[in-house]
Amino acid sequence: MQNKFLGTGQAGFHPLRKIKVIISGLYFAVITDFSVAYKLVLSILFLIAAFYLRRWVDFEILLLATALVLMAEMFNTTVEALCDFVETQHNEKIRIIKDIAAAATGVAILVWFVVLSIELLRLWRFFIDS
Repeated sequence: MQNKFLGTGQAGFHPLRKIKVIISGLYFAVITDFSVAYKLVLSILFLIAAFYLRRWVDFEILLLATALVLMAEMFNTTVEALCDFVETQHNEKIRIIKDIAAAATGVAILVWFVVLSIELLRLWRFFIDS
């Protein structure tokens, strides 16, 4: 893909190539990062339940929370990998950068956990009342 600002890379925009890169990146994140994999699997289970029960707003909120936490996890993994690539020795500035990236991920995980907990309570009530 060509960088429009630097003029580097291959010319042209190919939507199918973009989709292939997206799928490849997601596959790599799921296979190599357990925190991405378990959050994706757990979220899919809750999404299936919300879809089956036709709770569309819950489904959409779960979908957004899942996307948020997966993006945060993948960005955090990317920041950590780049920091380790740039500086292999201990560096206090790199530690601060990694801590900030981890904190951002922690906020996303907290939101995801709250949404899943609320949905779990709703599902619990639904099955108990049925």
